[in-house]
Amino acid sequence: MASRPLQEPAFLVLSALAAGPLHGYGIAQDVESSSDGRVTLRAGTLYGAIDRLVAAGLVEVDREEVVESRLRRYYRLTSEGGTRLAAEAERAEAQARRALERLGARRRAGGGPASHVAPPPQAGRADGGAVLG
Repeated sequence: MASRPLQEPAFLVLSALAAGPLHGYGIAQDVESSSDGRVTLRAGTLYGAIDRLVAAGLVEVDREEVVESRLRRYYRLTSEGGTRLAAEAERAEAQARRALERLGARRRAGGGPASHVAPPPQAGRADGGAVLG
């Protein structure tokens, strides 16, 4: 049986960690940057996702350090996490490919150009970006 697809915050955290170990704030910055500002992970959503990923064995603590009297914990992707991220990315790519094929078929059948089909706006931010958390 296939595992349940990852929620977007978990997918984005795994994706951020694919480049190497990061602390929580670094993960949040990477997510916002890599999504071109579309997704902002608030602390509760970020650390909730990290806790679930650690419990699932997809992420682990890399190291801890004290910076300005505060503990900074770095996380890294486990090999299982890398495998899961690759599977999720392939699944998402296949779904996007099917959607584009269907839009192409719709256009060829006289349903108009695919460019006229706009995704619904994201709730949460005035600029259409999602705020998760």
